[in-house]
Amino acid sequence: MRRIFGQVGGFDGRLRRGVNAAAAALSLSALLPALLTVLLLLPLATTPSPAQAAGKGEARAPSSAKAASRSRVQPSARKAAPRRSAKRAPMRRAVPSVGRLAGLHATDDELDLKSAVAFVVDSETDEVLFSKNPDAVLPIASITKLMTALVVVESGVSMDEPLTVTAEDLRATAGARTRRNLAPGTTLPRGEMLRLALMASENRAAHVLGRSHPGGVRAFVAAMNAKARLLDMLDTRYVEPTGLSSDNRSSAHDLARLVRAASEHEIIREYSTDSDAVVASGRRQMQFRNTNGLVHNSAWDIAVQKTGYIAAAGRCVVMQVEMAGRQLIMVLLDSAGRYSRIGDAERLRRWLFDRPEKAGAVASPAAAPLRAAAPAGTAGQAAASLLDLPVTTLPAALAIEAPSAVPQVR
Repeated sequence: MRRIFGQVGGFDGRLRRGVNAAAAALSLSALLPALLTVLLLLPLATTPSPAQAAGKGEARAPSSAKAASRSRVQPSARKAAPRRSAKRAPMRRAVPSVGRLAGLHATDDELDLKSAVAFVVDSETDEVLFSKNPDAVLPIASITKLMTALVVVESGVSMDEPLTVTAEDLRATAGARTRRNLAPGTTLPRGEMLRLALMASENRAAHVLGRSHPGGVRAFVAAMNAKARLLDMLDTRYVEPTGLSSDNRSSAHDLARLVRAASEHEIIREYSTDSDAVVASGRRQMQFRNTNGLVHNSAWDIAVQKTGYIAAAGRCVVMQVEMAGRQLIMVLLDSAGRYSRIGDAERLRRWLFDRPEKAGAVASPAAAPLRAAAPAGTAGQAAASLLDLPVTTLPAALAIEAPSAVPQVR
């Protein structure tokens, strides 16, 4: 019996496996056509129609245009956004000079000079060779230092006495736009301070010279004005020894007298025409250069010179030069442009050499002997009377004379 049931059970197992296999075969055969149909239709279903492709392209176009627009907008937006760390320097307005405000630049001359005032006179005979607005009283900037030097030299003080730059000198010259200044605590002999004041127009050196005078700056300025009166410089006044104040004023006639008096001292002739000097300022060596480029020009034989610049005065220069066998004094005031005073000096030099028949002849109707007043009603006299009005002292920060100094490479 067990054998029979066992055989039946084995047959039943084989039967079930056979039935399952047959069912699997039947289901596979039934599904195979469906699978084939799906595989054939799948590429057609995934490939978009032309209309669908166009629709999708149009749908994506706004997004691409938006991205392009964003790429164009973002840089300008970033550029417009202010930087918190960067601070813009305030813009400085150009301050017209006193001569320009008075209309002196409108005065015509045959050389078309850029200077409002031009004056050339023979130092030995007082013969005027060229004259343009010679009686106009204008700020003279650092030409002041020529009188500073004259008072120091004639006072008899020792040129070897050591002088030190102090906080008072810094305050008095605060705002002067210079590339280099003598550092506080710098100690130099009085003679070296004088050299830097004349050659490189060093403002602190000039103030040290005035402060160290017996009686201080006030007594020194009084001595400057007293010397001006002795020289018959009746249009001249000084209020401080550096030239930073626009209240330091003079005329071309008066400055010619000052140049002549200064040229009598060898130390002033030497120091004003030195090309450069190296001094120890603090912990470094500094090289100062002459502010007058003509000193380096072999075509010019300069005995005495001084340059000057503040906004109210424009570019100025005074010189005593040997030219055509004569000792001539040249004064140029309120020149427009950084190099225009040098250009005007060159024009005058060429004019004197190229036109010898002009020697002894006045080049302008406004010319006159050194002390003679201009005829009534002339432009020079009108300008002088106009410019006699007081002018408020300008801040030292307005375009102050810059000593030409660079660090010395060790």
